[in-house]
Amino acid sequence: MSSSVAVAVASTGFDHFGLHEALSRGIRAAGFTEPRPIQHETIPAGLAGRNVLGLAHTGTGKTAAFALPLLQRLLKNRRKGVRALILAPTRELATQIAEEVRTLAKFTSVKAVTIFGGVSMGKQAEALRHGAEIVVGCPGRILDLIQQGVLRLAEVETLVLDEADHMFDMGFLPDIRKILKTLPATRQNLLFSATMPKEVRYLANDLLTDPHVVELNDTAPAATIAHALVEVAEARKRDLLEQVLTGGDCASAIVFTRTKYRAKRLAEQLTKAGHRAVGLQGNMSQAQRDRAMSGFRTRRYDILVATDIAARGIDVSNVSYVINFDVPSTPEAYTHRIGRTGRAEQEGVACTFVTGSDYDWVRATERMIGAPIPRRQVEGFEADPERPEPSKAPRRNSRAGRPAGQPGGQPRANRPRP
Repeated sequence: MSSSVAVAVASTGFDHFGLHEALSRGIRAAGFTEPRPIQHETIPAGLAGRNVLGLAHTGTGKTAAFALPLLQRLLKNRRKGVRALILAPTRELATQIAEEVRTLAKFTSVKAVTIFGGVSMGKQAEALRHGAEIVVGCPGRILDLIQQGVLRLAEVETLVLDEADHMFDMGFLPDIRKILKTLPATRQNLLFSATMPKEVRYLANDLLTDPHVVELNDTAPAATIAHALVEVAEARKRDLLEQVLTGGDCASAIVFTRTKYRAKRLAEQLTKAGHRAVGLQGNMSQAQRDRAMSGFRTRRYDILVATDIAARGIDVSNVSYVINFDVPSTPEAYTHRIGRTGRAEQEGVACTFVTGSDYDWVRATERMIGAPIPRRQVEGFEADPERPEPSKAPRRNSRAGRPAGQPGGQPRANRPRP
């Protein structure tokens, strides 16, 4: 006598999209249960073959939003050749995208290859010869392989440009336009960007016909982030950083500096002081960058010291503090930096060191986020006597106006206090 046992398969909020069963298994393997806002808005349009313009920051769930429709299309009509091209501004972001795509495609035979500079071109060419339906990479190396005849994109059906504003900042738009000339005229295009400088707007206008627009680009920081401007003389920044890092509740931190040299030197100083710190800056080899990021993700290092360019596209969970050792170059860069904490409903702290010469930036940033950033003084550090009053900006639904502490404004132990 035979018997059968029914095995219950957990359902997810993605079921109503009607995705291939293999992708549903991949979604569960990735640990996704409910679509995030950008996924809820983007996936149906992507499945319908629409062009998409997505305005959203890193960490909002963009990768699954474009990867799931892309994979569904590949599975519905299998054939050889590179059928999807995903362009990203940095090697780290390209690697993260490829890893998530492979997780979602785990129960399929779809292959993804990652292409970027700093590693052997020969190995990448060999990976392409073995066959891949998806190529994820940076424009420079991809263009090199196209011009050498190694990468052929005549079969591409879907093009994704991720973090287009960062690609513009890094000077990639000319390379992107050259790549576009090698693609079939008929294809689906998806462009994602946190901001829309005019050059990216021109590219979007050229690229996207009747796009479905998804805008989750509120300039107000996440409500889970507590903010503080800490006034300090330039010569005392290193001492103040030590006090913040040893304050008791800073489990991990990304520290931003203005220059590569400063990031390297500060990481070395922190290491000599007994911290588990590592630098991430442009002069490092790809192997060094990979080791630094892997060490920070696995908590071999608790502190990552980086420049804006080196840190672009980095998506690391459970970062408790973002510390702006130097203020960002623009108000928009402030939201990019601090968006690396306070994710997935977890609380985070954004602490910015300001000197007397930084207050034009402070005023502009407060106008942009629509709220004053609380000033803090740390005992033993002199405040700048010329500091201005907080901007009279209208408040948004954000914790920018709360003290750097627990909900409701209660300061945490050993946190910089008024």
